[in-house]
Amino acid sequence: MKKFFYFFLAIPLIFACQETPEISSINPVNWDKRIATINPETSMSAGKTYLSVYSQIYSQTEHKTHNLTAMVSLRNTSISDTIYILKADYFDTKGKRIRSYFNKPIYLSPLETVEIIIDELDISGGTGANFIFEWKTPIASPEPIFEGIMSSTMGQQGLSFTTIGKRID
Repeated sequence: MKKFFYFFLAIPLIFACQETPEISSINPVNWDKRIATINPETSMSAGKTYLSVYSQIYSQTEHKTHNLTAMVSLRNTSISDTIYILKADYFDTKGKRIRSYFNKPIYLSPLETVEIIIDELDISGGTGANFIFEWKTPIASPEPIFEGIMSSTMGQQGLSFTTIGKRID
């Protein structure tokens, strides 16, 4: 009988010691493997793109929100040229920068796509989160595309929608 008592006493301790899940939006990719050096003598086009994303949306009233998972897609649309993403900065609803995903330029090979995932548990962006991307492409190369795909499921119902980046510079 004592064994059962100790067993049932130990169960809450086992669950209490388990770590909380890591939020993958903070460590989504090993960006260091994608670091690129851009030759300063190469002629490049440069730009900035704004992308709206939603960590949360309002549900029923302005006082109730529903959390979402956001997948941010960075796409090289060139079939022949490598492009470079210089910055990927994430901002909250009030315009405060939450995090920068890398501090050195990264490359995307022709037709390659890289994603940033913002977990449903990460609500730091709020209802009006956004990204600013800075990028460079070879002169004749098409611009990259930045898309946001937000989704959530509860029971048998699902919700999903997309946003597309807009060049701002």
